[in-house]
Amino acid sequence: MSNLELYELDGCPYCAKVKRKLDELGLEYESHMVPANHSERTEVKEVSGQTGVPVLVDNEHGVEGMPESDDIVAYLEKTYGS
Repeated sequence: MSNLELYELDGCPYCAKVKRKLDELGLEYESHMVPANHSERTEVKEVSGQTGVPVLVDNEHGVEGMPESDDIVAYLEKTYGS
């Protein structure tokens, strides 16, 4: 099982941006697809306290639910980049 988990939505450009960075860094991650309807996103709300995506969980580094694609990309670069 991967230490990284990504909560995402099909067709979400912000999610795609995070996935590109994960792929660029060669990182494995577990994908959790969330429903399109915000009111049905109970799993992501439990993790991050909000219903927007993307949300990153990094169990190895104690990140329990980081939202915002720009923040996630910067975090991945700082933590896993060369």
